[in-house]
Amino acid sequence: MTGVISAADETMVELFSGLSARQPAKLVRQLQREGADPALRGRPWKLDFADRVLLVAAYWRTNLTMRQIAALFGTSKSATDRLIDDRNGP
Repeated sequence: MTGVISAADETMVELFSGLSARQPAKLVRQLQREGADPALRGRPWKLDFADRVLLVAAYWRTNLTMRQIAALFGTSKSATDRLIDDRNGP
């Protein structure tokens, strides 16, 4: 299953997150500088870091359910739930 939304598509970024074309990249860089994307043990995330940040931003902005957000990004509901409820960031 492939996702409909990606951080590479500026139109989708603006539509679902409300951020301008440059803001998501700036946000991702800042989060990485602060250590929000450390190398972890275990199974790697299906989505890259920029897409995970966009998923969280879209969830906060749109009021869609976990199941709906998961379908938009091509992940499972449980993976989306783990990502949004992750205490260490995206």
